[in-house]
Amino acid sequence: MRSHPSSTIVIATRESRLALWQAEHVQALLEQRGHTVALLGMTTRGDQILDRSLSKVGGKGLFVKELETALEDGSADIAVHSLKDVPMELPAGFALACVLEREDPRDAFVSPRYASLDALPQGAVVGTSSLRRTVLLQALRPDLDIQPLRGNLDTRLRKLDEGQFAAIVLAAAGLKRLGLAERIREVFAPERMLPAAGQGALGIEVRADRSDLLDALAPLAHQPTWKATAAERAVSRAMGGSCSMPLAAHALWADGRLQLRAAWGDQETRGALVRADVAGPVDGLVAAEALGQQVAEALQAGGARKAD
Repeated sequence: MRSHPSSTIVIATRESRLALWQAEHVQALLEQRGHTVALLGMTTRGDQILDRSLSKVGGKGLFVKELETALEDGSADIAVHSLKDVPMELPAGFALACVLEREDPRDAFVSPRYASLDALPQGAVVGTSSLRRTVLLQALRPDLDIQPLRGNLDTRLRKLDEGQFAAIVLAAAGLKRLGLAERIREVFAPERMLPAAGQGALGIEVRADRSDLLDALAPLAHQPTWKATAAERAVSRAMGGSCSMPLAAHALWADGRLQLRAAWGDQETRGALVRADVAGPVDGLVAAEALGQQVAEALQAGGARKAD
């Protein structure tokens, strides 16, 4: 069990540079509110298995499991996650305590030689670990050779710089958070490359019985982001979604209404996308999730298939 005094909030975090940045960001926010905070660095199965795509070895939940074990056995109090890595259904006994204000949710095109996706030559090799990005890239450029790319942000950039790829596609938020915005050659407008559910947002997970932590974390919540990402995640949940599903969902606020757009693709039929777009007033998380359910039903009506 822990050696920290009980008044210390211990954050379980992966040890990649980006995960540590995220944990330290939450640490600073809590310390500003008078809490004492420590970090517990951990390695997850998702960090260890780098020779296969996530969709083949169990999905994004591989980045979360060990952190949940630390919450369960009391060696940590909270876990900070990239929200897009958090499974749509948390295990019994765990809760999403809050969602923080979102960074840039868009995807970024990164290349040492080419200024944009359109500038890539025919058949160029592009790296991404995401089925969502794969189907969206295929829709934009069916000629490209899209290859799997695993590893943390620094590893992916190194593989690009070694010449293994002509370009790679990454989340803009991660690059910006680590001071690497100058590596971005083009940021994709959501209309061209719809982001993943929760992309750019941080979520904090706790044991559901820790009401003390739920109270301490409440001031960190950004309600507009939480409602938008709840709608996005509801699309994915209704589709049986995980990272093994080529699904995008992104919500924006406009005139007090939430506009939720989604896209689903099939890797086998390159370039064919099913899209759905619904807007409505959303006053809370329940209404946000209902909007997500509506979009999922529209996708299925258009031919999108739920995950098995």
